Amino acid sequence: MSPLVGVAGAIAAIIAAVVAGWFSVRGSRAAARISTAPQAKQVDLSVLQASVERLEKECGELRQEQTRTRGILWSVSRWALRLRDQVVALNGAPEPPPQDVEEFYRTGV
Repeated sequence: MSPLVGVAGAIAAIIAAVVAGWFSVRGSRAAARISTAPQAKQVDLSVLQASVERLEKECGELRQEQTRTRGILWSVSRWALRLRDQVVALNGAPEPPPQDVEEFYRTGV
């Protein structure tokens, strides 16, 4: 065998090794991207679920506070009307309520 064929074979082997290595690295990177995509989506999903749970809790707390506030407002309005009736019963002239309070007495809103 001639030395030229041996050198050409060695060069071909080196080129083949480099090309195979390049394909291997490229395939590894693609596999890494493919395997991390579901994990990233899982992280996104868990963040979304945590946010939804926190918002549901806050919404429930706000609804409870709104219910308590409505109850107190109802009690105060009834109490104010009783005080007005007491003043009228004693032949007094009660001070007129503010416009927004008068509207609340009429509409309940």
